Amino acid sequence: MARAAKPRPQDLFDASKPDGAYSAKDIEVLEGLEPVRRRPGMYIGGTDERALHHLFAEALDNCMDEAVAGHARHITVRLDADGRLTVADDGRGIPVDPHPKFPKKSALEVIFTTLHSGAKFSGKAYNTSGGLHGVGISVVNALSEELTVEVASGRTLYRQTFARGLPTSKLMEVGKVNRRGTSVSFRPDPEIFGPRSGFKPARLYRMARSKAYLFGGVEIRWSCDPSLLVSDETPAEAVLHFPGGLKDFLESSIAGRSSVTGEPFCGEVARPGEAGRVEWAIAWAADADGFLNSYCNTIPTPEGGTHEAGLKAALTKGLKAHGELIGNRRVQIVTAEDVTVSIQALLSVFIRNPEFQGQTKERLSTADAQRLVEGAIKDPFAHWLAANPREAETLIGFIVDRAEERVRRRQEKEVARKAATRKLRLPGKLADCARTDAVGTELFLVEGDSAGGSAKQARDRATQAILPLRGKILNVASAASGKLQANQEIADILLALGCGTRERYRPEDLRYERIVIMTDADVDGAHIASLLMTFFFRELPGLIRDGHLFLAVPPLYRLSQGSKTAYARDDAHKDELMRTTFSGKGKVEISRFKGLGEMLPAQLKETTMKPGSRTLLQVRIDEAERADTDDLVERLMGRKAELRFAYIQENASFVEEVDV
Repeated sequence: MARAAKPRPQDLFDASKPDGAYSAKDIEVLEGLEPVRRRPGMYIGGTDERALHHLFAEALDNCMDEAVAGHARHITVRLDADGRLTVADDGRGIPVDPHPKFPKKSALEVIFTTLHSGAKFSGKAYNTSGGLHGVGISVVNALSEELTVEVASGRTLYRQTFARGLPTSKLMEVGKVNRRGTSVSFRPDPEIFGPRSGFKPARLYRMARSKAYLFGGVEIRWSCDPSLLVSDETPAEAVLHFPGGLKDFLESSIAGRSSVTGEPFCGEVARPGEAGRVEWAIAWAADADGFLNSYCNTIPTPEGGTHEAGLKAALTKGLKAHGELIGNRRVQIVTAEDVTVSIQALLSVFIRNPEFQGQTKERLSTADAQRLVEGAIKDPFAHWLAANPREAETLIGFIVDRAEERVRRRQEKEVARKAATRKLRLPGKLADCARTDAVGTELFLVEGDSAGGSAKQARDRATQAILPLRGKILNVASAASGKLQANQEIADILLALGCGTRERYRPEDLRYERIVIMTDADVDGAHIASLLMTFFFRELPGLIRDGHLFLAVPPLYRLSQGSKTAYARDDAHKDELMRTTFSGKGKVEISRFKGLGEMLPAQLKETTMKPGSRTLLQVRIDEAERADTDDLVERLMGRKAELRFAYIQENASFVEEVDV
């Protein structure tokens, strides 16, 4: 029997077919700011709330660069009722004369409409700056529904307007003024960020306040329309000026918390020849996990980088050297992890031509920064330890105890779990508990790194473990199996539990007695909890049947009247407390928690995590109604949107309208 000839690769394609057409007309050339509008994630990391507020950061950074350079002393931040944000300074003002390369345009128009245009490349106009690529303010312009810039220079006020990155007016002379500086007023584009997007006053205020802390020579004047404020925690007007710099910042951050040392280790070193300056403020928490917040040229670097590596190296080497000096041989087991596990530190560096990873500048990668920071802090830390011998001995003893505890936990885990887990590698973000036996232990699945940080400080380290999750996890009811296996958040949960899934579920290998879902007390939190319960229902039903899954019930409100304080789960509970507990005379202060990350660790512990004062809801499966439950999960969480639509129509009559 004759065999068919194997087709050649060139025979599989027909260039004459329309599907194979590919010509020069298919090549797009994006000009001006169109790349920003097409792909905003490349420039600000996305289109979510964090990215929206990054626009404010870009505008504020330009003002801070003027202040740090010594040309501005005052910055104004104003949020109007219509969502318009204005950021202004009293600096030199953006140049308005014609640009040499584009003589028909002013330098101002070039800066606002052209990527990679600015005065921060050569270092002549700014010795150090947060803006590096000439991208920031043009990105703000591109992603704004409308933007107005005013420049006061040479006793003349100039103005130009833009919309979605394009000029809507020429540069105009408005009149004579007796001031100087630049003012940028803009409103984010709902086409990019969504129709319901808008700046959050509390977040803007925190960002402005942190900038004022980072440079004591600037005064930031904050104002916000009162109609936008949802709590008394954010003032309608404030003047932010902190001559003490990071020391003031640290003291406000750790107020009310006990520290290992009486006085924090603070200092500042400037190296003019290297165009570098380092400022730091450090303490060690006696009863909680710590934090390390770093900045470069006033830009937050939440993912750390080389400057943090220099700080850790200087502290670790300094403690070891002083420990040897006083005859403490145990100090040799100390690592950088032991030094920083309970640290409460703020680090700010100013360097020329810093290198960041990405436009959003979340991690510093400048190699020289490590050498600069380590060299700046090493000698002052040695002098501080020598000048405070009692506090130095207490600090070294505290850190050595942490190191020995770390070594002991590692050895216990290796012995107790080696066979069962086969040297299981736990997720990097998991803050595990000290107890090796599952009995009495709890794993809290927490929404986001911010809430995870609060939970780590509020937990009982002996029995409570914390695993922060990054936003909303995958919907396992509608995702393909390949996506399920590749999802990092789900992989981290399964790795932490160590008990397998579905028919491979091994209850004897479950590493914790309780799994507690702890999300914000709002709609987004309820959605995340629903996704997590769907995951456990589909992948780990045995864990639910054995009674291991729970929901935490965090409060939504805090009510206070004089010395009396209470927490309310929801609006109905708040109204009940107002009728009973707070029925007497006197004003009742009511504050709403926007999320777990905004709660103080002590509040989170008392209301949500501490056995005896918390409320846990156990998740159960009624086996008699298992088929109905399967059907409901498929309708609400499955792939078919028409089933959800039908469910909404069937149950619309049960919905009650409420004022929000």
